Amino acid sequence: MIDVQRLRVLRAVAEHGSFSGAAAALHLTPSAVSQHVAVLERGLGAQVVARSTRGVTLTEAGRIMVGAAESVAAELEHAKQQVEQLGSGRTQLTVATFGTGGRHLLPGALTRFTAAHPGTVLHVREGEPETTLPLVRQGAVDLALAYHFDGPLPLGPGRNTGLQWTALLEDPLHAVLPEGHRLADRTALDIAELAAEPWVLGCLKTEAYLRRYAERAGFTPDVRGSTTDYFFARALVAAGLGVSLIPAIALTPGVSGVSAVPLQAPAPARYIGVATIARHTARPPIAALLQALREQADLHTPPRG
Repeated sequence: MIDVQRLRVLRAVAEHGSFSGAAAALHLTPSAVSQHVAVLERGLGAQVVARSTRGVTLTEAGRIMVGAAESVAAELEHAKQQVEQLGSGRTQLTVATFGTGGRHLLPGALTRFTAAHPGTVLHVREGEPETTLPLVRQGAVDLALAYHFDGPLPLGPGRNTGLQWTALLEDPLHAVLPEGHRLADRTALDIAELAAEPWVLGCLKTEAYLRRYAERAGFTPDVRGSTTDYFFARALVAAGLGVSLIPAIALTPGVSGVSAVPLQAPAPARYIGVATIARHTARPPIAALLQALREQADLHTPPRG
């Protein structure tokens, strides 16, 4: 039988990339961590980590076991929550969301959900996907409203985690230009037409994304401003600092002094959806909130300008 504590140790090794890092996180000695891993490997008859002078990396068997460890931890946490709820007689649901999703999709979905399930106690946490998706894996939150660009979800170590991704909508990025800009009245733009413009970023993640699309278009963007708030980025555009790349869902509320123009295909976009533990998706409160989020996403019409 596989020991749950040894799975916990392997998860920590995967997260920290070394026995010493895992030991510090778990308040163990590196020797104890190494012994736990060695016993796990003997029981499996397979190597779960590859050791080197630069640290340790997961083998394929290790990745499978970390995925199993995440699932076991999530199930135990969920069971603990259910037991705690028995005393109160009330179901609790914890939802994580990123900022713009929280503002534009979650409130309407929660209004629908609470009208149909007034006895459910809801908790909401804000965070970026690289923070909230691991929380779903760990059982700390039940659903995470999240997004990704054209790469994979930021799941971290142990990708085979049993997470289910429910796609909600595609959120195309728009070029946001100062009002009166020579291209502001266009119905669509090729990003190459903005090659000579200075840029303002409304999200740190979009810089790599912008640079990738700019490289395809044959230019290197001149980034003059960097923020973590799309509203602030549009205010900087209105002030004449540069142009920006903003997801459609983040174009409301409007900002005076700017125009938003769609980009021509292949246009960059981010993809919004919900991450849950696959085995929990059919549970009534989770299924109901998922349905409410789908209905809210169906109502969303990307703004123009």
